[in-house]
Amino acid sequence: MSFAVYLDTIFVPLSLFITVGYHAYLCHTIKNKPSRTTYGVHKLKRTTWTLNLNQGDASKAMLTVQSLRNTLMRTILTATITILIHLGLAALSNNSYNTNHLLRSGFFGSKSDKIFVLKYGSASLCLVMSFIFSSMAIGYLIDANFLMNAYGEFLSGGHTQTILERGFTLALVGNRVLCVAVPLMLWMLGPVAVLLASLVLVFVWHEFDFVCKLPDNHKQCMTVK
Repeated sequence: MSFAVYLDTIFVPLSLFITVGYHAYLCHTIKNKPSRTTYGVHKLKRTTWTLNLNQGDASKAMLTVQSLRNTLMRTILTATITILIHLGLAALSNNSYNTNHLLRSGFFGSKSDKIFVLKYGSASLCLVMSFIFSSMAIGYLIDANFLMNAYGEFLSGGHTQTILERGFTLALVGNRVLCVAVPLMLWMLGPVAVLLASLVLVFVWHEFDFVCKLPDNHKQCMTVK
């Protein structure tokens, strides 16, 4: 039992440290060198697009709706998947608790009641947070869609751009928190699965979050991306 507790107390915090450390490095890169990240590049493109958009122009109203529709649909899908997984996790938690004694090997971690509650409680918390962030993102994106098609001088000063960026940022956070919940749900298979899943997630995130910084690799980057 001591070996199982040792795995839980070392591998699970290590996996969370890797995930949090990666996002801290990502936020630092976005703040100081936004052109090296896909989020920074997309933010610059959205800013240019918003500034060039003639607000109140009926000919561009449909373009605005279509441009934000895909992001809205993706965010709604994330919120829907999150709440469905949360309900399924709550329904399966009782059966998992009853079959928890079948995995007696220390490789699968501790089987104590406190660890069991921590496993499903942490995954449930991440799912609820993901749903909240995605729901807030939907509200901001809908407001941005309305403001970008409205008339009036009060829209000047960057208010519309601020609302738009908040929506995209909250949608990204909701998606990331949902991804973080996956390793925590795998905790029932043992702390080793949590660590491996976190390493895979960080590798996949790095491929999507960062762009090439060397000019001579431009063609290779375009092929990979």
